Amino acid sequence: MNKYLMDMKKYFLTTVLFVCLMLFAGCQDRKLRNQIADDKRLESVVNKAEEFISTGLNAGGHYNEIWIRDLNTFLELACDVGRSHEIREALLMFFHFQKGDGDIPDGYVPKEKTNGSYDYRYSDSAPGFMAHKNTVETDQETSLVQAVAKYIRATGDTTILQEKINGLSVLSRMEKAMYYLLDHRYSDKYGLLWGATTIDWGDVQPEHEWGVCLDSTSHLCVDIYDNAMFIIAIKDLLSVTTHNKEFWSETFHTIFTNVRIHLWDEKRQKFIPHLYLDKSPFPPELNELEIYYHGGTAIAIEAGLLSKKEIISSYKKMKENVEKAGAQSIGLTIYPFYPIGFFNNPILYECGDYGYQNGGDWTWFGARMVKQLARNGFYAEAYEAISPMLDRTIAHDGFYEWWSHDGEPKGSGAYRGTAGVLWSAIKTIEEYNQ
Repeated sequence: MNKYLMDMKKYFLTTVLFVCLMLFAGCQDRKLRNQIADDKRLESVVNKAEEFISTGLNAGGHYNEIWIRDLNTFLELACDVGRSHEIREALLMFFHFQKGDGDIPDGYVPKEKTNGSYDYRYSDSAPGFMAHKNTVETDQETSLVQAVAKYIRATGDTTILQEKINGLSVLSRMEKAMYYLLDHRYSDKYGLLWGATTIDWGDVQPEHEWGVCLDSTSHLCVDIYDNAMFIIAIKDLLSVTTHNKEFWSETFHTIFTNVRIHLWDEKRQKFIPHLYLDKSPFPPELNELEIYYHGGTAIAIEAGLLSKKEIISSYKKMKENVEKAGAQSIGLTIYPFYPIGFFNNPILYECGDYGYQNGGDWTWFGARMVKQLARNGFYAEAYEAISPMLDRTIAHDGFYEWWSHDGEPKGSGAYRGTAGVLWSAIKTIEEYNQ
């Protein structure tokens, strides 16, 4: 009898505790929903972003080019504000400059706005423009495939796939772009795509004063950003066609599996910065395994490479890095930074021991992490993470390219990629109240 009473008491207390926890969670949920609904900053930044994207498609500020890696991040917003036709034409323009092997350029620009820095390519079918490519990167082809799929989802216009550029359909050219990566940027050693050594998603290699083009000094490696972008692009390709479905499904599985085998550091619960095909460009005293890549991690989450437990662990690590660096937001590119002198381009140390892609604070990637937090149900964390990004956008009345840790805006003062990802992140957070 005593045991029965004790069991009943234990059951009663457990039930009461469970009910109290549910009531507390419900209160917290309502509080968060009300905070989001009442936060005028969200509406203000959305309105600013929509107004800004209505003014053009070039990357913004002093950038004359339309770059595919940038366009891919504000395309949905541009379609939402009625620029679908211009987006369609911009996407088609990239295929005019596609090489025979499938290679896609970074960006294109009107002839009269070119400069002498780039090695331009020409197209007889687009005589008023020239294009160029930062060859250290491996995200141009995947960005374009993703962008076409986003355009179709935003507009319902599947006719773009049958549009012919120099006798070849856009759909065929998309697949050709993907084959280019497997034919020319695939490491048999790791079963993953390779690129030059850069900082996470960046396009500056250490061995050259500018550093955007492959040359005899380049050190080739595989990293998480390029391969996560490829995984997303395969998903997007399969969303618009069933052609070669079995092949692309198998390729998806291979890349996905090899990322987890070779790039995920289980002990540190983070991605390995670089796996070198030959040797590292850095001295032995640099332990690169300690460096955390924020941007590539966000794209890996978008690609579905991390579990929910790993996602929230990653966010906590990003917050810890922000505190250690004295930065403002999880847009912090990396932590710790590559020490002074490890890269020859001085822009990477513009703020003393850090700068630009080497520890700068980029909303362009930070807001992508915010979106992924919200997409995975971590709305409180997403709302927390976006708050400093909203504050500085409103305080400085602009969408800046990147920020110093003490809140000084850097780079382009009108950067459309920043506007696009903020808009998208806000829209995803607001789904919490729908």
